[in-house]
Amino acid sequence: MIKRLAGCVREFKRPTVLTFLFIVGEVIIECFIPFITADLVNRIKAGATVNEILATGALLIALAVSSLCCGGIAGVTCARASAGFAKNVRSDVFDSIQNYSFENIDRFSSASLVTRLTTDVTNVQMAYMMLIRIAVRSPLMFVFAIVMATIMGGALATTFVIIVPLLAFGLFMVSRKAMPAFRSVFRKYDKLNESIEENVRGIRVVKGFAREDLEKKKFERAADDICKDFTKAERIVALNSPLMQICLYFNMVFVLTVGSKLTITSMGQVLDVGQISAMLTYAMQILMSLMMLSMVYVILTISAESMKRIYEVLVERPEITSPKDPVMTVSDGSIVFENVNFKYSSKADRFALSGVNLKIDSGMTVGIIGGTGSSKSTLVQLIPRLYDTDSGRVLVGGRDVREYDLDVLRGEVAMVLQKNLLFSGTIRENLCWGKADATDSEIEEVCRLAQAHDFIMSFPDGYDTKIEQGGTNVSGGQKQRICIARALLRHPKVLILDDSTSAVDTKTDRLIRAGMEKFMPETTKIIIAQRVASVEHADMIIIMEGGRIAECGTHDELMRDSDTYREIYYQQTKGGAVNE
Repeated sequence: MIKRLAGCVREFKRPTVLTFLFIVGEVIIECFIPFITADLVNRIKAGATVNEILATGALLIALAVSSLCCGGIAGVTCARASAGFAKNVRSDVFDSIQNYSFENIDRFSSASLVTRLTTDVTNVQMAYMMLIRIAVRSPLMFVFAIVMATIMGGALATTFVIIVPLLAFGLFMVSRKAMPAFRSVFRKYDKLNESIEENVRGIRVVKGFAREDLEKKKFERAADDICKDFTKAERIVALNSPLMQICLYFNMVFVLTVGSKLTITSMGQVLDVGQISAMLTYAMQILMSLMMLSMVYVILTISAESMKRIYEVLVERPEITSPKDPVMTVSDGSIVFENVNFKYSSKADRFALSGVNLKIDSGMTVGIIGGTGSSKSTLVQLIPRLYDTDSGRVLVGGRDVREYDLDVLRGEVAMVLQKNLLFSGTIRENLCWGKADATDSEIEEVCRLAQAHDFIMSFPDGYDTKIEQGGTNVSGGQKQRICIARALLRHPKVLILDDSTSAVDTKTDRLIRAGMEKFMPETTKIIIAQRVASVEHADMIIIMEGGRIAECGTHDELMRDSDTYREIYYQQTKGGAVNE
């Protein structure tokens, strides 16, 4: 895990190394300042001249400025390195998610992925910043200060034999007690984000049922859980401060008491005033180093959970990938299902599709109808290889879909879903997802075919009208027609409409289908619909039941031979009056 995350440093190795070097310089200078200050105090006591004092003072100022410069530069390089590292981690996580198949995405909730890309990456960034700055500075300062204190104070340095182990043990126990609370927070962050995401997505339903109070309570419960864990952890971590103060004041009392007695009894021969002042400064440096190390320990422990969560995303391998020597051309839009069985999870009790055999010639128009849960959408999702079959195979253009390069296959199979998504940007930018270099005339042509041009031009900005996130400023029917136009712009070999005209009226539906037949006669068109009127003119109509193809034929054949189809047809066209 550490090795994989360390690989995200990449181009930011230089500022990382510079941070280390300048931190070392800052620590060395800071440890020498009390030494020189002590010497200056002793020389003043001995009657040093003004010139000697000014010379030493100038040296101290130079050292202080040098330390300040080293610290300032280290801060800049540290910020650059940590921010760059976080950028690379975030990019790598996002790139990994983009390569996931649907099966991979199903293992993570969208709320969890958002948390990993935001909160978890921020925690890892903080940990990296601590590692290259504080985790370098504190141990160095601790060691150098101990050495200098021993040199300066001699036997007086034995105070650290008492307070250092005591403080280290106390800080360790405090951190250890706080860790379980910090770890539990991240799982609760997922629940909090999930609550927010659900509420924002379904805000119209929430308001339609006047359930704002219920949603507020649900959010408050998730927020309270996080607050309780953080409060518990912070309450424990807050013990660091009194523990630090106890050790600090004990050290001051010990140094001043014992040091003063040694200075007086030895007449300054064993210990002098300068050494006492230096000992107090070194004690502060030592204790602060331990305090900072405890903070580093807390941050690293917190971020360890974030690292694991990020690592899970980075090492998750896509279930569906392109083969080593992929086929790079889809010859036509013919589709064949051969003994296909499929289920979404290996743990599932039953197959979503069972024993599917189907042959669709290129250029055919195929309608698919069936009840909710009959696996209509599952069937068509195997065509662009959004999922792979458990057994059997799916062929497009005469080749197994697993032989194609994924981008090539999906570039030739366009899908328009019932729950379509428009991205933030203009209508033109959304349409150009279908073809990045589409001309204005091409865009207008497909929008006319999708019956979208007229309502788009009714907007003041026409095709440059801004679409809000999720397309909330257009109606469901308008959104569907824009998405159909976007798919038409690709000129695919196979076009799949998954109940994508459910929000448009019957007349508009008919005009869209007529436009598609004229615009792309050689494209295989698969239409999933609830309305028989949307598929009755198809070359073949498939009736799905329980994950199987129950019946198949033209409208006339099914009207003659299928009781199920006849019943659906008469219910929709004649109010349920079935002709005997």
